[in-house]
Amino acid sequence: MDIPDWYVWIALGLAVLQALGLVPIVRRLRGPDPALRSQARLELLETAATLLLMSGLFLSLTHAAAWFWLAATGFALLTAGYAARGVRRLRARRSTTS
Repeated sequence: MDIPDWYVWIALGLAVLQALGLVPIVRRLRGPDPALRSQARLELLETAATLLLMSGLFLSLTHAAAWFWLAATGFALLTAGYAARGVRRLRARRSTTS
């Protein structure tokens, strides 16, 4: 598949912005508040999974379809992260109403 050059630069820019988003998350992981650190772990999982997903899709489109496993791994991690967030929200809602 022939991908225009400008799309490659846009995808690379988005990946760099996503990687720069790791900086505040790592800072929150080092903080003293345990609740904030726990939330930062889920955000770190989400950001890393998004980076895997984007890089896997990018590599599979530009080089070869053999890199699609990276995108599938990112999607699975992203799904697990969102499931963990959903469970956490349900627990919080049930504990406040009881």
